[in-house]
Amino acid sequence: MVQFGENTKEFVAGTMGGWAQVIVGHPFDTLKVMMQTQGPSGKFNGSMDCLRHMVKTDGPQALYRGMNSPLMGIGICNSVLFTANGYFRRMLTPPDSTEPLSLGHMMIAGGLSGSVMAFVNCPVELLKVKLQVQGNSTGAAATAYRGVLDCGAKTYAAYGFKGLYRGIAITLIRDTPSFAAYFGAYEGLKMMMAARKKGDDLGALELLTAGGFAGIAAWLVCFPQDVIKSRMQSDSSYRTTLECVRSLVRQNGSNVRSYFKGFGPTMARAFPGNAATFLAYEWTRQAMSGPDSVTEPPLGTVTLA
Repeated sequence: MVQFGENTKEFVAGTMGGWAQVIVGHPFDTLKVMMQTQGPSGKFNGSMDCLRHMVKTDGPQALYRGMNSPLMGIGICNSVLFTANGYFRRMLTPPDSTEPLSLGHMMIAGGLSGSVMAFVNCPVELLKVKLQVQGNSTGAAATAYRGVLDCGAKTYAAYGFKGLYRGIAITLIRDTPSFAAYFGAYEGLKMMMAARKKGDDLGALELLTAGGFAGIAAWLVCFPQDVIKSRMQSDSSYRTTLECVRSLVRQNGSNVRSYFKGFGPTMARAFPGNAATFLAYEWTRQAMSGPDSVTEPPLGTVTLA
């Protein structure tokens, strides 16, 4: 059997996990972005009203608007994320140590991975947001882009390379704590479940549970940052992230709920989307390792039952 190195396994398994996440979670993400970018007047009376409006106006396919961008890019994003996470975990492991990393070190590795992920994530999400919200307006803006490649080409032509990285600062502020919580919650829950079973063999249901709650934990620590990022990337009138934040404060004042627009569909998406991500990741890693593999299992993970 072909033997794969750790980086190759992380890259391929991360890609598969990313694709699983997009297929399961994109409709929820579209609702989230539509809610976040509707402006202070509030076009929709909640997530269900937004859902009904989109399906009535453009049909169910509207929920998958802009999916090509994350489908093309999320595989790369997740492969970078999991490869970086594996690298930082190995870097934080003392030489010749046989002890597993502590949960705190796993969270540090996750946060560092998130900071790397942001530079891949930012242009992918920028194009996704532009495609998702273009139907939320009228006139030329409603049909500005024919697809993800057209959107990318027009964005580059108008703003140059830096235009594709609009919102990078807030993406870093979002992704660093988010992925620290993400990997920390996933590994922590697996440790708890393995301890209760008095062994390391976890089944698919347990991995789905750990992955789902990891997704929820990731969003709980970064949702206001994500609102700012969506507004920044969907409205080119903001020159800086700080200007966008000030605008939101002027519009919403002390209304904390305004910084959690789209929270419902995000939480609805977080569990199934990330449960699918980690299950696909773990299954792919195991398939690539095989029964005769001589490489070590990924730090902090367990063997599938």
